[in-house]
Amino acid sequence: MSTRWTSVLTSRQLRSTERVHPDLVVGDKNMRFFDLFRGHPFDHLFKRNRRVRIPAYGRQCVPHVSAHKIGRWHAPADLVVPADTGLGAGMPLHGASEVPFKRPLIVPLNAKAHGIHDTDQLFGVSVAGPGRWPKRILGFFEFPGFHQITRFFDLRMRGAGHCRADKDAKCGDRRSKWRHVFLVPSLLSACILPAGAAELPAPLTRSDFLEFDRKQAALGQLLFYDKILSGNRNIACATCHHPEFGTGDGLSLGIGEGGKGLGSGRMAGTGDNRIKKRIPRNAPGLWNLGAKDLHTLFHDGRISIADTYENGFNSPAEEWLPEGFNSLLAAQAVFPLVAQFEMSGNPKENEIAGAVHDRIDAAWPILAKRVRVIPEYGQMFIEAFDHIESAEDVTIVEIANSLAAFQAIEWQSFDSPFDRYLAGDTEALSAKQIQGLDLFYGKAGCSSCHSGSLLSDQKFHALGLPPFGPGRTRRFDPMVRDTGRMAESDVLEDAYRFRTPMLRNVELTAPYGHNGAYPTLEGIIRHHLDPDGMLAKWDPKLAALPSAPWLEAIDFVVWSDSREMARQSLFRDVETIDLSDSEIDAIVGFMKALTGADSVTFPPFGIPTSVPSGLPIDK
Repeated sequence: MSTRWTSVLTSRQLRSTERVHPDLVVGDKNMRFFDLFRGHPFDHLFKRNRRVRIPAYGRQCVPHVSAHKIGRWHAPADLVVPADTGLGAGMPLHGASEVPFKRPLIVPLNAKAHGIHDTDQLFGVSVAGPGRWPKRILGFFEFPGFHQITRFFDLRMRGAGHCRADKDAKCGDRRSKWRHVFLVPSLLSACILPAGAAELPAPLTRSDFLEFDRKQAALGQLLFYDKILSGNRNIACATCHHPEFGTGDGLSLGIGEGGKGLGSGRMAGTGDNRIKKRIPRNAPGLWNLGAKDLHTLFHDGRISIADTYENGFNSPAEEWLPEGFNSLLAAQAVFPLVAQFEMSGNPKENEIAGAVHDRIDAAWPILAKRVRVIPEYGQMFIEAFDHIESAEDVTIVEIANSLAAFQAIEWQSFDSPFDRYLAGDTEALSAKQIQGLDLFYGKAGCSSCHSGSLLSDQKFHALGLPPFGPGRTRRFDPMVRDTGRMAESDVLEDAYRFRTPMLRNVELTAPYGHNGAYPTLEGIIRHHLDPDGMLAKWDPKLAALPSAPWLEAIDFVVWSDSREMARQSLFRDVETIDLSDSEIDAIVGFMKALTGADSVTFPPFGIPTSVPSGLPIDK
């Protein structure tokens, strides 16, 4: 839980600062002289500067509203309360239950008129909450009117303990010398999360990532850009996961084996070499795939860390998956190599595709031999792996481990403005981006799925994205549709649900959604907020699909299947949320604050000038 606080001071000070949360309103602090004679003289003898402390720009950890949580800010003061409490002058809060709220506002509230007393706080720890202390104990202090004196002993956040009101600005940073002595009660009372609020994740650090060998990574760099790993030697891993496109390909549905070019300029081929099918789903970004906490990959989660087949992974290869992979990322790396429309090619075109047609694991030894017989590669494997004594020892496992080492090191990214903010740099985000952060972790509900340090719960959710393309469905299902997680699990409840993507560098990885349905961040955000409304007005022109006239008949055929569209409409894991255009713009701004700095601009390896196979590199 964050302990970085910003102090909301007087109206004058708030007007003089630029970075003020748009939802904050400050009330009047004027106190009438005759209040001295209205029963609480010690309110004035121990008068404080009336500061209200809330987390940075009010995004989280704001105390619940109750006499027992805000009592120590006694006398006419600015108190954090909901905007819609309906409290009127003289309406007592004493003894009220705690009222949670979603967003903080600072409004004028006369503490005495509401019966809020400093006896509710002792050394900064609430002691008068419902059911904690008998009312007769409170009465002992209240009757003589001396209960306010407990403020004098409140050492939680003394700040400007006895500063005069006109000196607030100068003494706001002072701390009581007793603060650390009373650290325990301070921690007990510093922050209570409102119901429904989400706390910010811990910042990512290098310790959150697996360690990989840099010699293996250097080898993996060459393999990643080398077309030797494809059946027809015409496509590399980098073709669909290129740094020029944020480690994606810039297309809604990719053009795999048989295509030519990169990104939006990639063509679907001609004649006998033209593609037979679009890649069913959008090429995901490769950022932070070496994280220790990562346990599930692919849009449908078809590979995960598990002991289902006693080899460490649940994967399409089932019990035929080799052992010895250094990570989930390494195990994942072998599957695009043997995917017909991605890299292996069509049956009868090459020995790789033919072997895959026999059994999925039959192609991997052939690919490994292709690589190891190239002298430069063979020598690099001997130098990078202690257990490899000769090139003949190289298997698909070493190739995959090298690919994983490269990807994990090359695209490790946690130096975005958001990451700096989490690490304590409160100036890293602009006011607009902080507003977006507020919404992301609050009203908009984004963090309910994009949670944790990786900004993903790694679970599956149905968003009702506009369907198109060939889709990916259960085995032997002839329908043109994408059933999402159900294609892997064969469980009806998983239908049309897709894995929550991680979001760092999301600005670079357009288009968005499991099928790239939206070309902009604004579009995909608006869909999350109103899935059915956005689905109804979605235009097929938004899909980035390279021209392939021979495939256009099925590109959008699912829309004419009223029963399938009706089935998909039954699955929604997001609810409609009403946000203004400016609020959506703020979330977009926050999304852009997730873009890395040096990790994006200066990757450790970059694009090689050539590869040992001598095949051309896509640049």
